[in-house]
Amino acid sequence: MNNKEYLERGRFAPSPTGRMHLGNVFSALLSWLSIKAQGGKWVLRIEDIDPQRSRMEYADLIMGDLEWLGLTWDEGPFYQSERGEIYEAELQKLTARGLTYPCYCTRADILATQAPHESDGRVVYKGTCRNLKPGTHSGPAAVRMRVPEEGEGIVSFVDGHYGEQTVDLTTQCGDFIVRRKDGAWAYQLAVVVDDALMGITEVVRGRDLLLSSPQQIYLAKELGFAPPRFTHLPLLCNTEGQRLSKRDRSLDMEALRSRFEAEDIIGLLAYKAGLQESPNRVTAEELVAGFDWKKIGCEDIEF
Repeated sequence: MNNKEYLERGRFAPSPTGRMHLGNVFSALLSWLSIKAQGGKWVLRIEDIDPQRSRMEYADLIMGDLEWLGLTWDEGPFYQSERGEIYEAELQKLTARGLTYPCYCTRADILATQAPHESDGRVVYKGTCRNLKPGTHSGPAAVRMRVPEEGEGIVSFVDGHYGEQTVDLTTQCGDFIVRRKDGAWAYQLAVVVDDALMGITEVVRGRDLLLSSPQQIYLAKELGFAPPRFTHLPLLCNTEGQRLSKRDRSLDMEALRSRFEAEDIIGLLAYKAGLQESPNRVTAEELVAGFDWKKIGCEDIEF
């Protein structure tokens, strides 16, 4: 048995807010292939921390679709909704060190502070509530993680596909939320804690989450965890250059399963990724031996 099976651990962590679409399948496939090519284990985690949008029936559909595609998992499923006490304990460690603070700002408040040149849709929190005196405000508050002062929050890492990345957390991200105003756990905290405690060594996901990586690296180190390796993928886009989403019903798994076999979908995605020279029918298992990140381009892929 390959000893790497115990060392390399990847994961797929979908949010059960709708049926998977082709872009989700693409991420799952490359995550699965990458870790299997290393002889590792693939962990399934259901990120159902948004109580308003998460549905168990979607989680069941996701798992059924993964099995139908041949993307079977070695451990899990683990549900984030059942891990609140773990997140609370880690949050208290940060709070005890003065690394968090309550934030009473609304989204409208935050948008009003954005400079005119910040037109790429990214919202950078300016620290309005960072130094509020206790008792100044009342009512529901989010909890934010402090990032270092400008020039001191530089995070550099090597992405497994896009290479060297350097981000200034202060100017490009700002203090970020670790618990929402409604009490729900924020993505950044939950994912960092879970990746660490589940022993995840490799995270493969779409390049739209590239800016999340330096935040997660910073948070992991503040919690005393070793961050995983990050590898980001080109996005699947429609003919207008828009990222595929769960609104693209013609490309969700319900529609796809009514028209194609699993091997057709895997073959087409493998072809689009550069893993085979034609969109021939193929199983995920058959792609493992020839998998190589160098075959995959960096430009987004049109569907």
